[in-house]
Amino acid sequence: MDNRKNPGKAYAFALLTILFWSTVASAFKIALNNLNFLHLLLIANLTAILVTFFVVISTGKFHKIFNYNIRYHSRSVLLGFLNPYLYYIILFKAYSLLPAQIAQPLNFTWPVVLTILSIPLLGQKISIKNILAILVSFAGVFFISAQGNLISYKIIEPFGIFLALISSVIWSLFWILNIKDKRDDEIKLFFNFLFSGIYIVITCMIFSDFNFKVTVSFYAAIYTGIFEMGITFVFWLKALQLSKSTERVSNLIYITPFLSLILIHFVLKEDIFFTSIIGLILIVLGIIIQQIRQK
Repeated sequence: MDNRKNPGKAYAFALLTILFWSTVASAFKIALNNLNFLHLLLIANLTAILVTFFVVISTGKFHKIFNYNIRYHSRSVLLGFLNPYLYYIILFKAYSLLPAQIAQPLNFTWPVVLTILSIPLLGQKISIKNILAILVSFAGVFFISAQGNLISYKIIEPFGIFLALISSVIWSLFWILNIKDKRDDEIKLFFNFLFSGIYIVITCMIFSDFNFKVTVSFYAAIYTGIFEMGITFVFWLKALQLSKSTERVSNLIYITPFLSLILIHFVLKEDIFFTSIIGLILIVLGIIIQQIRQK
């Protein structure tokens, strides 16, 4: 038995991660009440830099930064651009245009998008099971886009829907490139945020400013930096490392969007459309179908 494995702690870290990730859709909307999407990313990203640097120090991994040469760290120039920078700019803009109950499940389509991108980028073959999973999940997208009105179907905010779906493409592309990066997880997380922070500061200098008030939205942006971007990823990595079955722990993530809908209803006071529930069930069902092992 591997003494490093601790299923109890693994599930504790996983459930803590799910709890935090379930709150962030509500936090995004609260932050966007008085901040634009660039300011939200600026505050959250700078917070995440501090959080991940503290994690690197507290875990005794600071010396590992110097174990990699500049060529290795330069990978974060691209990875940090894709995520957090581009991914969250697109996602936060989508949240500024859409109700949280629409943006959140559309963004959750990334496992299915990952399957699609893996065909040209990783040379994987597509199976009948994968095709079925894609069709089921995108049927869910159809229901969610209806925003409660299936009879006179009309996409109310098509650009927002487009952005929410594109965010899943950016995340999937980042994931494929990230698995090829063999640096320590906490180290590359810190450098990704560091380069992303440079990008968002430059973006605000060109397209916005640094003039925002310290309100509830400001604190919601800090919350986002801590519990969406920073420490929660570390918790999730810890859960996978301690688990004896990463598959069982990973499956818990399906709780997140449903718990998030409950919080969206009670925290943001959004009336949840029946089409949002049906669509989310279909998206998750599609993800589960593609993960079923063939005999």
